[in-house]
Amino acid sequence: QVQLLESGGGLVQPGGSLRLSCTVSGSFLRVETMGWYRQTPGNLREVVAVITSRGSPYYSPSVMDHFTISRDNPGNTVLLQMNSLKPEDTAVYYCNADVQSSDQSVSPYWGQGTQVTVSS
Repeated sequence: QVQLLESGGGLVQPGGSLRLSCTVSGSFLRVETMGWYRQTPGNLREVVAVITSRGSPYYSPSVMDHFTISRDNPGNTVLLQMNSLKPEDTAVYYCNADVQSSDQSVSPYWGQGTQVTVSS
């Protein structure tokens, strides 16, 4: 069974920084694309940043200048460094991973979500 474990959310003042971490555990062959999404009440979940298995990143234009996504060498952990945080970055952040199982199929998995609140 594949699980995604997230950590790193919290309360921070405007202009501050947080780092989110997400690790894939369980039985699988490899992890493909990983990414972070966020959702606020009454709105659809939106992409924040994703990174391929080869390390190529994509950012939402709204975070491109102050968020950085990265992966560790085995590729099972994805980090999101969030700098210069703004109140509009407040949301529940969800980790996503496309995981290849032993039968070669690839399925998406989601973390439980972590709250990020930017407020003075």
